[in-house]
Amino acid sequence: MNRAVFIDRDGVINRAVVRDGKPYPPQALAEFEFLPGVPEAIRALHEAGFRLIVATNQPDVGAGRQTREKVEEIHAHLLATLPIDDIRVCYHTDADQCGCRKPKPGMLLDAAEQWQIDLPSSVMIGDRWRDVGAGQAAGCRTILIESGYDERQAEGFDAAVPSLLDASHLIISDQIFQSPVARTLQGVRPLGG
Repeated sequence: MNRAVFIDRDGVINRAVVRDGKPYPPQALAEFEFLPGVPEAIRALHEAGFRLIVATNQPDVGAGRQTREKVEEIHAHLLATLPIDDIRVCYHTDADQCGCRKPKPGMLLDAAEQWQIDLPSSVMIGDRWRDVGAGQAAGCRTILIESGYDERQAEGFDAAVPSLLDASHLIISDQIFQSPVARTLQGVRPLGG
């Protein structure tokens, strides 16, 4: 069985467009900007032997505010630039009540089946309550990237850190799998905030 790191996209890999305290995805590749430390973090996780799977909700497509082609162009850029194994996308809105839209675990469960992933030995990293919820529902450890968005707050995560690079250190050192998590690490908030 493989270990994986499931990574949310907007606000974790790339800069989210924040309007009125709420995050939105870039509308085109021209607006796409990696957050600091992301390429280094992803390369380090890859070299440590983790499967890297992006799991992203893109409901603007289902709502008609974004085209699937623009999203796929961004994903082609990600796959060409970084050692990512797979990108899972939910294009639905909440009204569709699908099983793949985070906080439901569908994307993670499907990827686990395809890539033979041991979910309890894997981690979900995200910047929103939906990401943490999906990771918890799939049985993964969860790391929250602190965002300060004006929305429902995540609960019950295993650690909270400022960036994907910080999260990669917790994972590679196996500290995320120790209990209690990260209590001795400076700048890391442990166990559900």
